Amino acid sequence: MRKFLEEYMPPNYSAHGGDLDALNLYVHWLMLILFIGWGLLFLFMLLRFRASKHKTASYYGTKSHASKWVELGIFVVECVLLFGISIPAWSRWTRPEMAKHPLQIRVVGEQFAWNVHYPGPDGVFGRTDAHHVTSSNPLGIDPADPHAKDDVATINQLHLQVDRDVVIRLTSKDVIHSFSLPYMRVKQDSLPGMEVPVHFKPVKTSGAETWEIACAQLCGLGHFRMKGQYHVQTKADFDKWMAEQIPVVSSISE
Repeated sequence: MRKFLEEYMPPNYSAHGGDLDALNLYVHWLMLILFIGWGLLFLFMLLRFRASKHKTASYYGTKSHASKWVELGIFVVECVLLFGISIPAWSRWTRPEMAKHPLQIRVVGEQFAWNVHYPGPDGVFGRTDAHHVTSSNPLGIDPADPHAKDDVATINQLHLQVDRDVVIRLTSKDVIHSFSLPYMRVKQDSLPGMEVPVHFKPVKTSGAETWEIACAQLCGLGHFRMKGQYHVQTKADFDKWMAEQIPVVSSISE
């Protein structure tokens, strides 16, 4: 079953992806067992209580408690999946405070693009305000803020560092989008007026490949073209790329 899922699922290149795939496998096994069980029960009922053998209906029903024990067993398995595996795993993945020296990035969705904001060498994001939003400053970065002087911004281009925790602070300008990185096993809605932290750790570089940032939520007529690219690089390549970027305040015209 695991090989079957791996064949039809995107590759996993994140630290937490193995746990998520295992959970996916457990749920599929449970669904398969239930599908076969209920299917066999349905066939049994059709044959056992067919009209040719039972001319009149029985109003007493079954007196066995087997169905209750089966339901209780399914309930216990579902509780184990939810409280024993899913919620603890979700807690580990979504708590940014567990990341050690993470790469902090802001990603702001809008119809129909992903705006990416890096804090620069000082590690502090420049102040943003809707009053500063222009065609050349889609993130609304305040050029007067000292912390914004070294900030870097891109559109539909996300660069990550391999073997380093990433915390993406996700939000939206307009409608609900869904930030999806299938190879990183990341999918999170971006919500207007709310910043949601997304924590993960890439474990493989993208090399010459270009991996896609997808919007997994129907967000308007241009939804089909709301996609970007992300690259996972070594520390040397990432530092080189960052050093080549021009601070966003240099290109802002208000």
